[in-house]
Amino acid sequence: MTAVLADPADLGSVLSGWSAGHPDARAVADVVSALAGAGADLAEIVAAGPLTDLAPTGGTSNASGDEQKPLDLLAEAHLVAALRGLDVAAVCSEESEEPIPLTPSGSLVVTLDPVDGSSNLDINAPIGTIFSVLPTAGSAGILAAVLQPGRNQLAAGVIVYGPSTVLLLTLGEGTDVFVLNPSTRSFVRTRAGVQVPADSREYAINASNARHWDAGIRSYVADLVDGSVGPRGRDFNMRWLGALVAETYRILLRGGIFLYPRDDRPDFSHGRIRLVYEANPVAFLCEQAGGLASDGVDPILDKRPTSLHQRTPFVFGSRTKVERVRRYVTDPSRTHEDSPLFSRRGLFRTREGA
Repeated sequence: MTAVLADPADLGSVLSGWSAGHPDARAVADVVSALAGAGADLAEIVAAGPLTDLAPTGGTSNASGDEQKPLDLLAEAHLVAALRGLDVAAVCSEESEEPIPLTPSGSLVVTLDPVDGSSNLDINAPIGTIFSVLPTAGSAGILAAVLQPGRNQLAAGVIVYGPSTVLLLTLGEGTDVFVLNPSTRSFVRTRAGVQVPADSREYAINASNARHWDAGIRSYVADLVDGSVGPRGRDFNMRWLGALVAETYRILLRGGIFLYPRDDRPDFSHGRIRLVYEANPVAFLCEQAGGLASDGVDPILDKRPTSLHQRTPFVFGSRTKVERVRRYVTDPSRTHEDSPLFSRRGLFRTREGA
């Protein structure tokens, strides 16, 4: 993990320096700057919490079928307003069924999860905003521009509203961490070129769903739970923060792995994380920091979305750990683990490294 910078730079300076070396990138820098400014506004609103009329109650559902809270709608409107007048053809948001048109001739499209983890509002736990920037060039319309593989992203970011407001940003040349200075309302870079630690004993998964998982995921997590007395020969700690944005920040700084696999429930057979709004931008941030992201088997960034609100299984974190999950999911021999010879204490199981 890169150390805190001795001479931190503000986001504006970083974007100016970057776009100076990329003549066609000024529009991307303008979009990132606008979203960061809107994020600073939202940080104040979130901090006010119950003192506002944005109590975490709902009654409506968004395009993905999740309950909408007042803050979800306010955040979407605020972020979209910040992008008006820029070189953005449309915004595609988790909260809206269809793309929101802006500048017809725009060269970019922006995807948004305005408030990730909004159920955490009830308990004052971290929530955040996820965004991605894609080019429209060569696409036959807005929908085609959005339904590109994640590797075509020009920029992606996560804003975490927690004890401090943090911006995780990639412009395709590594992943940096910025922290909001409340007194100046500017984001200051505190870590440049973050690298996901290769080794960590932390994993994140919602274990209450264990009975629904496929055999490979059950075996992988069971070996972690068995710890030092199991085939891995070491103990692990489970984390579950209830917000993808918070998990992303944790993994970028501390390593480990996050899993939200498909399972046998009807609404979860294709996973639950949104490919366009959540998985792609987080995968871009993770891979730019030396990590890996997959659907359990194939790289997330190689998947071509087929619909705006498509869901996917999602596994990301330290490269070796994501690769290990793939082996558990795809190796047919893992199906024999419950037999006496291949059980966790069986004759033919060997201890594995981290």
